[in-house]
Amino acid sequence: MHETDMTKALIFTVKDWWESQTERPQITQIHLIVGKFTCVEPVSLKFAFEVQTGNTFLEGVELVIQETPLIAFCHRCQQEYAPQVGLQYSCPECHSPMEDIRSGRELKIDRIEYSFDEVQKNAYASNI
Repeated sequence: MHETDMTKALIFTVKDWWESQTERPQITQIHLIVGKFTCVEPVSLKFAFEVQTGNTFLEGVELVIQETPLIAFCHRCQQEYAPQVGLQYSCPECHSPMEDIRSGRELKIDRIEYSFDEVQKNAYASNI
């Protein structure tokens, strides 16, 4: 279950950011972008996050996951196509092997939502 290791890395990353703030905000949501080709199960990732953040500064924080589809580009046909993960990766028209992945490998923090004393503020954490 690599979701457990990914969750640990996510927690360390967010903790480093959180500790670098002059005022420690109350984090309410962490938004992730996860590609289908990463083979990460969102349900498992959320479960691992919930278990690992109990009794920490992230307890109760909602993990919001946006999945991106696997999209490849066939240079021979000059068109994009959507391979079926685990079933068919080659171009459906000419059957060339998948060489150019355009989306589906993303695994990143999109943003962190937090607040200070009842005033809601957003932090865009794309550089974390």
